[in-house]
Amino acid sequence: MKKRALLSLVVTAALFTAVGCGQQASSGTGTTTGGSQSEQKAYKVAISQYVEHSSLDATREGFLAALKDAGIAEGSNLEVAYNNAQQDSTNNLSIAQKLASEDSDLVVGISTSSAQALVQQVKDKPVLFAAVTDPVSAKLVNSLDKPGGNVTGASDTNPEAIAQLMDFVASNLPQVKSVGLVLNEGEPNAVVMAQTAEAALAKHGIKLVKAPVTNTSEVKQAGESLVGRVDALYITLDNTVVSGVDTLLQIAKEKDLPFFSSDRDTVEKGAFATVGFKYYDHGYQAGQMAVDILKNGKKPADMKITMPDKLDLILNLKAAEDQGIQVTDAMKAAVKDQANNIIK
Repeated sequence: MKKRALLSLVVTAALFTAVGCGQQASSGTGTTTGGSQSEQKAYKVAISQYVEHSSLDATREGFLAALKDAGIAEGSNLEVAYNNAQQDSTNNLSIAQKLASEDSDLVVGISTSSAQALVQQVKDKPVLFAAVTDPVSAKLVNSLDKPGGNVTGASDTNPEAIAQLMDFVASNLPQVKSVGLVLNEGEPNAVVMAQTAEAALAKHGIKLVKAPVTNTSEVKQAGESLVGRVDALYITLDNTVVSGVDTLLQIAKEKDLPFFSSDRDTVEKGAFATVGFKYYDHGYQAGQMAVDILKNGKKPADMKITMPDKLDLILNLKAAEDQGIQVTDAMKAAVKDQANNIIK
């Protein structure tokens, strides 16, 4: 009996010692109290992207890079739920409905149509957009300075960029009297940019000739319909058209038609010129906004819509040769950052 009593006392003492050590270890790690919890916090970000093409993909890459630079990285403390609508509005809506019902810290729409679907469906968590041309006209926010609600983001256009590009066309290619535009009028962002371009060209007495499409498979035929009717080609940030831009680049090369775009990525692929920026940088800018929401507790309603502010003329010299354009010293002189924005 004495041996049993003694054994019982030893076991009890051991248990108290273990509990005490456990409590000490717990308080030492800081995983349940204090600032260490925020350092250990895991985040979930859901992304809805309308279609895969170079500009939108670069936007997403830049966005995730900004998070990583701020200490929010996949494989560590970030889970990314990536969804692609494959250029289908029905998929867009289904994705938005799914993301509205799932748990996440932030929902991101890359493109106007993806953002519109999210804004309609997601009401109880922050929504951030990128690659959106006119967020007010698209009814995503109430104003650029005071978005209101649970939505904010980064616009991918500065109307001044379109005006500068059209001024460049008029000043340096006097033979251009008409510009052809392949356009999906179902994309609000493309329509807004087309209107801005048309007004800018009209100031120089240049006509904008539109060739409408409803899907990417029609882009080639629309481009061919402009041959013989226009002196140059231009495309906006039109997801339908950008997805099929290779066919237009081929037409420009075969017919010696100067090709102007609204994004750097298309110039890198073979368009002659744009006034713009890198979409990776645009995505990075949106990512910095996401960091403010996730880590700093900022409210989308109070976050001003950002837009590209480092505009520059971007020229592709190989494309110029392919399209029968003589690049002058005056053209090159118009490029501010010649080391990065004159592509050879």
